[in-house]
Amino acid sequence: MTHVDVAVVGSGPNGLAAAVTMARAGLTVHVHEQAATVGGGLRGEALFDSEVWHDVCAAVHPMAAASAFFREFDLSARGVSMMQPPIAYAHPLDGGAAAFAHHDLVRTSDQLGADGPRWRRLMEPLVRHSIGVTDFLLSGQRSLPRDSTVPLLLGPRVIDHLLRVNGLRTEAARALLTGAAAHAVGVQPSLPAAAIALLLGHLAHGTGWPLPHGGSIRIAEAMADDLRAHGGVLHTGHRVTDLAELEARVVMLDTTPHGLLALAGDRLPPRYRRALARFRYGPGAAKADFLVSEPIPWTNAEVGRAGTVHLGGIRAETLAAENAAVRGEAGEEPFVLLVDPAVTDPGRAAGRRRPVWAYAHVPNGDTRDPVPLITRRIERYAPGFADTVIAARGVAAAEYEVYNPNYPGGDIGAGALTLTQAVFRPTPTWNPYRTPLPGVYLCSASTPPGPSVHGMCGYFAAQAALRREFHLPSPSLGPRDRTVVTDETRRTS
Repeated sequence: MTHVDVAVVGSGPNGLAAAVTMARAGLTVHVHEQAATVGGGLRGEALFDSEVWHDVCAAVHPMAAASAFFREFDLSARGVSMMQPPIAYAHPLDGGAAAFAHHDLVRTSDQLGADGPRWRRLMEPLVRHSIGVTDFLLSGQRSLPRDSTVPLLLGPRVIDHLLRVNGLRTEAARALLTGAAAHAVGVQPSLPAAAIALLLGHLAHGTGWPLPHGGSIRIAEAMADDLRAHGGVLHTGHRVTDLAELEARVVMLDTTPHGLLALAGDRLPPRYRRALARFRYGPGAAKADFLVSEPIPWTNAEVGRAGTVHLGGIRAETLAAENAAVRGEAGEEPFVLLVDPAVTDPGRAAGRRRPVWAYAHVPNGDTRDPVPLITRRIERYAPGFADTVIAARGVAAAEYEVYNPNYPGGDIGAGALTLTQAVFRPTPTWNPYRTPLPGVYLCSASTPPGPSVHGMCGYFAAQAALRREFHLPSPSLGPRDRTVVTDETRRTS
């Protein structure tokens, strides 16, 4: 194999972010992906109907709209339209009640009744300082925030979330915030979950919870296009099984600690191997994809205008379900996240056929078929949903690792978001991206700032390698021209 400056293993959003950053610095970069297509958690597939596209993993992207990497990379300038749903997210309750996070903070507050003023006091300062808040929470956790007001805003709100749910008293408002916290897929309540609730909660009123027009794969395609434009090479259908296969000055691994152990073996120092072996993984995600004949028949029709729907019941129910999954208890009413993409992007439907995306939080390694489990959860708030299902496919949490080795036991966060691991991922070192092996770096969601499609783990790892290994500054990420890459130019290039 030809010697290159940088070899990247894995083409998920972090692997691609690392590759793009290093290629733009003028280095020769080769990316190795075991699947037939790039993208990792951004990939999609026409599962049941050639005209209907399903997002296999991630579907909604608040972090891709807000993170520092993607702000500079500028997806819109590259032809990726980030479409905002009529309502960012909804949380239905029994009896037809529901809570809604509108883009308009005032409208959201007005609909929360007695808790409206409290919601506004909670979110409005965060929205005003949104870039600072987002950059702090999506940082490498090793430096002071640029906006010095951010810790003063977040600190009391995080503590208050743990003690009294930020003073919210109605079940609707408490459920709305708890549903956002459940994206932590871990112990509830906790400091990491509180921080995620505030991050996601305020983004609903800021840059939003958008869906890429045409599906999540559009984000991966834009990154791959930029990589190729700067000389990068993508090798798909090639699984790297040993670091010795890679003849490169620097290796960037978009893998979990277990993946690093498998690739490096006994070459790692014993102490570091033990530290990686202690890395903990969180509950699993069990995915269900549905092809349906009509929009979901929600009891509360307004829920049908939301880009994301949280099915968890009142706060106490969500907490019980999430903590049961952490304990390894396979409950019958798990927390479920659901997306009907055609609500936001009507082109995702073909005639009367449309995709529905949903996953449940279950114990790590759970082997149950999620389709009946998730169908029952939807039916609780949308009776008659089962009658609209044309086809369905379930992927148990235990099977997710086969699709993507970065999801051990179905842990799509590539590591539990405990308080310790939220900061010290994967080990408690000053530079969490660098490994003891010369020129070998981790750039996956197992490093700070953790999971989601934001590209920051790959970006920070690339910056660390550029400084140490190549003595180069971080390059500009913005488009050098305003040429929009279309599907047609992709096919002819």
